[in-house]
Amino acid sequence: MDKRAILHIPGSQYAFAYTGRELRIRLRTARGDMKRVTLIYAVKYDWLKERKTAVMQKSFSDELFDYYTARVDAPDPRIGYIFYLEDGKEAYYYSEEGLTADYDHEKSYYNFFQYPYINAADVHHEVPWCESAVFYQIFVDRFCMGDREKDRGYINKAWGEIPDPKSFFGGDLKGIREKLGYLEKLGVTGLYLTPVFTSPSNHKYDTVDYFRVDAMFGTDEDLKALVREAHGRGIRVILDAVFNHCSMECAQFQDVLEKGRASRYYDWFLIRGDFPDPEHCNYECFAACSYMPKWNTSNEEVQNFLIGVALHWMRETGIDGWRLDVADEVSHDFWRKFRKAVKGEDPEAVLIGESWHDAAPWLKGDEFDGIMNYSFTKACIDFFAKGTRTAESFAGRLNELLMRNTDQVNAMMLNLLDSHDTERFLTLANGDEDSLILALAVLFFFPGMPCICYGTEIGMEGEYEPDSRRTFDWDETHWNKKINAAVRFLIKLKGRIGGEARLYAEGKLFLLERGKLTLAVNAEREPAVLLRDGKEHFIAARSYIIIEREEGV
Repeated sequence: MDKRAILHIPGSQYAFAYTGRELRIRLRTARGDMKRVTLIYAVKYDWLKERKTAVMQKSFSDELFDYYTARVDAPDPRIGYIFYLEDGKEAYYYSEEGLTADYDHEKSYYNFFQYPYINAADVHHEVPWCESAVFYQIFVDRFCMGDREKDRGYINKAWGEIPDPKSFFGGDLKGIREKLGYLEKLGVTGLYLTPVFTSPSNHKYDTVDYFRVDAMFGTDEDLKALVREAHGRGIRVILDAVFNHCSMECAQFQDVLEKGRASRYYDWFLIRGDFPDPEHCNYECFAACSYMPKWNTSNEEVQNFLIGVALHWMRETGIDGWRLDVADEVSHDFWRKFRKAVKGEDPEAVLIGESWHDAAPWLKGDEFDGIMNYSFTKACIDFFAKGTRTAESFAGRLNELLMRNTDQVNAMMLNLLDSHDTERFLTLANGDEDSLILALAVLFFFPGMPCICYGTEIGMEGEYEPDSRRTFDWDETHWNKKINAAVRFLIKLKGRIGGEARLYAEGKLFLLERGKLTLAVNAEREPAVLLRDGKEHFIAARSYIIIEREEGV
């Protein structure tokens, strides 16, 4: 038995309350090491009176580890538990004191693992509408220009030209409204818009006025109308909250530039010296961009200001949540207060953080609901676009990602293949449409919310930004019909995809099971045959099939 591989962490993604009295327990062991793992549990004050057992299932495996899971209907909100591990040669109990050949039940209150109390306020509840959500990300300046009468003086590129960092094309909120019928027909049920508030840039991530829609995009009324009409078509809308930093043209920072320490806003920023010096950048900012000073989100006045921004737009427009820019650089203290305020306004508002890494500290149910799942993106790039992973290592990596977080979080991850911040997936795949289609199939089967970046459904290409931020081509004769048909099929199928996930490889095939459906992916250059339920299923090279399990099989 490889004792070094065994891991359980109470009160983490290894032990969490799901709903009511249901606890979900996980244990990690070395891959292929165990013959049987048993969970022993009881009401912690009644350990000697009545203990129950549950055989744990080996549900997930990555390159190094197996993960055993169990669901426990807790008879009481106060539960103690230990594990009994058998590898066929040795057997051990596993408690807070580690592995022991015997276990002293009389003294269990010293060392069993425990879930001290299932407090209702601490249970992370899934946002109900996220289960079936299909998101579509729009970079507003590049999607569609609907206002033909606005001042176009700021536009410096013709629609369809290749963008540079300073390009303005004229996309706006009326343009999105104009295309809501297209999005509804596509099957989209959620829109994620990049920032829409007053800003000098084309991307609007350097906010000047948080309480006004940028004139390039329209008016506050245009935003309200967009949300209202989207809702009428069954489409949710989330906006981009840029609360890590602002534009140096923001009124508060301008006041500090003028008055230095005498400004009432001096402590709203993180400045080294009496005055901010943009030339030498003696203040914290986003990345190395001196024109985007960082808010001091540990300052209570800043917290109240930014929370006020969020609540204002929720009340004014009825939006359905926020995508949180540079979320992992903002204080935990702020996000906890932010969540309480937002969920107090609308319990079904979703909060999606931008984090490119393991974000477990932010995903405990008191800050974000999920994040933009760039780790999933990278795994798909490696397997489908670059061919640097095998089916087995791809399955292992995705299993590892699922074990980072609780089941609630996995259900609310925003899964994506590309975005305004990445190269287009089709470009990374050297234009191989089959690679994109296979990745899209996994995107829609994987737990969480699939998100299509505008134009991916028509075969849009682009290198790293700003090239990935090209304008949408509305000439349908230019669309990649094969990719478009695949996206439409998968979106229609989404409503039937649900239940626990099981991911694994059989030979060179990657398989992902959800409920009655099994996605079998052949990313190889040769055809393959999969045997299921006594039937042979032919899978052509570079293709996938979906097998529906028959009743009783």
